[in-house]
This record gives sequence, C-alpha cells and structure tokens, in this order.
Amino acid sequence: MTREFVQSKIKPDKVAVFIKPTCPYCRNAIKLLNKYSFKKGHLEFIDITTQDDMDGIQDYFQQTTGARTVPRVYIGEVCIGGYSDLVALEEQGKLSQKLTQIGAL
Repeated sequence: MTREFVQSKIKPDKVAVFIKPTCPYCRNAIKLLNKYSFKKGHLEFIDITTQDDMDGIQDYFQQTTGARTVPRVYIGEVCIGGYSDLVALEEQGKLSQKLTQIGAL
C-alpha cells in the first residue's frame, strides 16, 4: 500500500514533493518551487503527516532513494533528493531546464 501510494503521486510530467508542513526545509522547498509558473496539475506537495503509514512511507524512501528525510523531491520519475539538492540545481541554473524538459512549465 505504501509503495502504491508513493508511486501514484509520481508522474513523468510532474514534480511531486513529499513534505511535513512543520519542516523548515520543506517550507523552503515549497517557496523555491512556487517561484516557477507550473502548468496546472504539474506540481504537487504531498503532506505525509496525513497518511496512516507515515513511517512506512519514509522507510520506502530510504529503500528507494537512500534517505528517509523530507522533503523528497521527484522531478518526473526521478528523485533528485531533498532541499539542498533542489537548491544546488537552482544555483547551477539546471532546475528550470529540468522542469521544462519534463513539460511541467
């Protein structure tokens, strides 16, 4: 069920960000991504604290991405990591390019 939940949110033309609303890194990721003009439905923030199996979701992230921390940022079907990875892409000028490549902008 956990795997299915996570996989249902990840799409080739979408950015999916798994968050906890109280997490400062999550809030910063939201601010950074909200600077972009996404096509409707191509950016989703998923609050894992509303799920019954939050720990299971984070365990799944550990198994599939190597980290269980949030935010977990998927650009298309690829997890790029967390907030620091998102910032690094932005600073390198690669974030906009990746978002355009998947058709999210």
